[in-house]
Formats: sequence, C-alpha cells, structure tokens
Amino acid sequence: MKPLIAAAAFAAAAACAAQKPAAQKPAPPPAPENVPELMTASSGAKIETAAAWESVRAPELLSLFAREEYGVRPAAAEDRSRTGFAVVDEREAMGGAAVRKIVEITYKGPCGELKFRATAFIPKSPRKVPAFLLICNRDPKENIDPDRAAKSGFWPAEEIVARGYAAIAFWNGDIAPDDRKARFSKGVFPCVEAASARKADSWAAISAWAWGASRVMDWIETEPLIDGAHVAVAGHSRGGKTALWAGATDRRFAMVCSNNSGCGGMKLNHIRLPRSESIAKITRSFPHWFCRNFSKYRGKERTMPFDQHELAALIAPRLLAVAVATEDHWSGQAGQWHACRLAGPAWELYGKKGLAADEPPAPGAARQEGCISYHVRQGVHDLTPYDWERYLDFADLHGWRGKQTTRKRLEPPRAAGRKNKGD
Repeated sequence: MKPLIAAAAFAAAAACAAQKPAAQKPAPPPAPENVPELMTASSGAKIETAAAWESVRAPELLSLFAREEYGVRPAAAEDRSRTGFAVVDEREAMGGAAVRKIVEITYKGPCGELKFRATAFIPKSPRKVPAFLLICNRDPKENIDPDRAAKSGFWPAEEIVARGYAAIAFWNGDIAPDDRKARFSKGVFPCVEAASARKADSWAAISAWAWGASRVMDWIETEPLIDGAHVAVAGHSRGGKTALWAGATDRRFAMVCSNNSGCGGMKLNHIRLPRSESIAKITRSFPHWFCRNFSKYRGKERTMPFDQHELAALIAPRLLAVAVATEDHWSGQAGQWHACRLAGPAWELYGKKGLAADEPPAPGAARQEGCISYHVRQGVHDLTPYDWERYLDFADLHGWRGKQTTRKRLEPPRAAGRKNKGD
C-alpha cells in the first residue's frame, strides 16, 4: 500500500503545481513619452555636426536650463578675477602616502566677501595625478574630516589615494546654506547682489554649489601636483544634481559622477514613475534648490519643452558616470537609465559612443564600454565605497592613470548672464 500512497501523493502535488500560475517576468520599465528632441534646435534646424552642436544647440540648452531650472548666475559671480586662494595648511598624511593641503578660497563680490575651504589629499607621485572633487552635502565633520579622525564610506579618501587619485572635497553649506528658511540671505548670494534684485530666473542653491566646485577648480589648475586636465566632479543626491550642473557650466571638469541624483538630476521627467519624486514634490520641499521658474512645470512633466537627457548631453564629449540603487525608487532608476540612453547622440557627433548598452546592467554590475558609465548598486539611497570603485574603474578605463595626455580645452557654451547694478 505504501507505494500506492506515495504515488497518489506525488500525483496530487503535481496537480497542485499545475494549477499555480507560471512565474512572471518583471514588467519592463515604462517607456518615455513625448520626449523633447535632442538634435533639433529651437529654430527647427537639425543638428548633425559637432560644430553645430557647440555653436547652436549646446548654448541654447545651457541658457534654457539656466532660465528655467537652476537659475542664471549674475555676471559678477562668473568673474574669476574676484577669486583668490591660499594653501593655509600643508603636511604629510596617510602614513606618508599623501600630502594634505587645506585651501582657503576667497571670493570678493560687489556686495561682500565669502571664504570657504577645500581639503585635498594628494598621493605622492613622480608626476601629476588625476583627481576626484566631491561636493559634500552631508555633515562635514563626519564625512570629509581633514584630520581623518572620522572616516566615512561617503568619501573614502584613503582608498581614492591608494588608487592613484587625489581626493578633494568641500562642504556645500559653506557656499550656500541648504536651508529653505534662509533661502538666499546667506552664503554667496548676498555677496553678489541685493535680495531685491532677485528675479524668477535668479540662481539658486544648486547653481551656487556648482559655482563653488568651479572655484575649487580654479585652484586645482594652479596646483603643481595635480593633473588639471583629468579632474572629475562628483556628488550624491542633491550633490549629484549639482555635479551635473557643474559639469554643464564648466567644461574644465573631464568627468561628472552623478550618484542617485533623481529628480532635477539625471531622472527623465517625460516618463510615468509614480514611486519617484516629482517636480511638484521637490520644488515644494526644497524651493531654494531651483529658480522660481522651475515651479511652473509642476504636474507638466510630460509636456515640458526640455528634459534632463539634454542636460546630460551637455557633458559630451567628456565622461559621464551615473549610479542608481535597487531600493532607491524615489530617484526614479528607470528615468535615469533612459536619460543616459537618450543623451547618447551628443557623443556620436564626436565619433564616440555614449551609453554602450541596450539594457540596464544587473544589480552589482556596471556598463562602462562607452563614454557614459551606468551602474546599479544593491541597497538604498547612498554613496558608498562600491560606487567610488566604479567611478575610479571608469577613469582607469579611459587611461587617467596611464600616460599623461593633453586634453583639448573645452570652452563652455555661454548662457546669457545678467549684470549686477553698478558692475
């Protein structure tokens, strides 16, 4: 009887299994809708050459993003002659593996003066070394401590130095407070213009923080130990948005690393991602990040006349590295992937490949074959040593630690600025 019972049990189990629905494949990510055409100028002309991109399309896109999203910087802020810097502390660090320099940067505006500091750990080397500049948006004491009493995976300076790169960082709060209540009454803003001069397209916090990165770059170009032609600007979350704008407005940065940057960063708006942050949510929670004009696109993401793939395209033909995390749905992972993909034609104008992949990589993997690197990290919204490893790998792939090369200086496409009164 036992064999008959066993056979009956097996048959019953098989029948139950047959009734269960087959495992479903994950639904493909939603497709973008009504995406603005990257290679069509506002005049309707098609952009087919790098020359046309640099003389026509890139400048008009830069002006568009300045007016409608990040804000137009006053002319006095763009005047590099107003900036000075001095190394206020220099000593051996990291057990003799590096030189630490603390740099004080001074901006003398028409209405006041701003001072802030950057910390640089430069590996000892017989030749100039490439560098990564972090725009730190977290507690500086815990994350970018110059004395290294506190160490954080957010800025693993020792590991960056061990890979042959200078690790440089500054705190965004020293440039402009990340405080919706303070708005534009502190930091660099009152040094440049009176509050009464602000308009709907005036620059806001993200643009100010990006401006700070450019002022650090001013010093880097004078530093004899650093290869100024190979400097990456990096940031996480709001810092990732800032890194993108810094790279778009300052083409001295040879690479942009945008980590989990989400809405207002790498996430495409012309796509339905209900679990991700919207323009309405971000502009109500953080109104000081963007110019006032950006608020008019609340609820109009899929009809607005521009999108973030066009911002990403302004990095071409340089390197762009983008990272998402599996549990960071607020950042709209699929939207960031599509923005990378749609930005690709800008690199093709230079005979290069942008994103050399048809599908996103699996968690824990990266696609780095082209000039756009894209990796997916297991976990939550964060910047971790794993992310840094991928960014350093990408620089290595492009020979940053190899034979020193002279990179052609890329002058930024100039957006129309606004003069200060009396400037």
